[in-house]
Amino acid sequence: MSLWQMLHLGGGTVIALMFLSVLSLAVIIERVILYYQSARVRREIFMMDLADQIRRGNAIRAREICQAARTPFASVAEAGIILKGNSSSILDNAMERQITIETIKLERRIAIIGTIGSTSVYIGLFGTVLGIIRAFQDIAQQGAGGMAVVINGIAEALVCTAAGLCVAVPAVMAYNYCQSRIERFVMDMDLVASETRDLLMAGTKE
Repeated sequence: MSLWQMLHLGGGTVIALMFLSVLSLAVIIERVILYYQSARVRREIFMMDLADQIRRGNAIRAREICQAARTPFASVAEAGIILKGNSSSILDNAMERQITIETIKLERRIAIIGTIGSTSVYIGLFGTVLGIIRAFQDIAQQGAGGMAVVINGIAEALVCTAAGLCVAVPAVMAYNYCQSRIERFVMDMDLVASETRDLLMAGTKE
């Protein structure tokens, strides 16, 4: 079945689902690119370089390493390094705030994918119900000899269900992927915040 045939059979429901599909795909691509760029530096390697500079007391070079990494956990570490010399509670608060900021950035727009994934099936079913109603109306108009009409009408209506599933399944999978990546980023940020605080406080005690 061609795209034009699907549009003709499904009507406005399929058009709405196509719009949601394009929107979902655009958000998914944008998020995947962001997550790929945010994960290009390994946390272990980053912390080895950062710890070396902090132990040497070279805060400027440590900040340069954070800025060059351009990852969420690097921003968290930089937020602590900026306040080097302050108390542990001040460092913790600063890095916790940065974790919240970075998490908001990572979660941006994924609610769109989740909403599309959870509602597309129902939109498709709504189109299916409307199609079946139209099919029975055609039977009522044509009389008892309208079996071919109802069969064709139901087949046309099921196009909406198929379109809804085609939009919903990828959106749900992408939403779950985004959630798992965000959990990993948050875990890395928590670990970096803890390690950076320990390094900074050790330098202060010395």
